Amino acid sequence: MQTVVETPEYLTASKKAGMTDDERKNTVDFIAANPEAGDIIPGTGGCRKVRIAKDGKGKSGGYRVITYYTTAQNPVYLMTVITKGKQANLTDAQKNDLRKGKGK
Repeated sequence: MQTVVETPEYLTASKKAGMTDDERKNTVDFIAANPEAGDIIPGTGGCRKVRIAKDGKGKSGGYRVITYYTTAQNPVYLMTVITKGKQANLTDAQKNDLRKGKGK
C-alpha cells in the first residue's frame, strides 16, 4: 500500500464536487492499492486521471481524480477532482497549473 496525500486543492475540489466522506475514503484506499492507476495526462508532467465511481452513478458519471506519483519512495498526491457532468477533461490552464504545482 502506497501513502496517499490529499492536497488542500484536492480537499477543496472534492467538497465542491460533492464527494462524501465515504467516497473520499474509498478513493484514498483505491489509489493506495493502485498508485499507477489511470491514464497519464499529456502536458501535466506526469499527472494521471483516475475514474472513480460516484455513489449511484458508476464510473462514467463519476469523478475524475487527478493524481501525481513518481516512485514507491514518494507518496501519491491527490491533486484535484473534477466531475464528469461538469467537465470531462482538464483545460490547458489547469494542465499548466498542475505541471507547476507538483510536489507542493
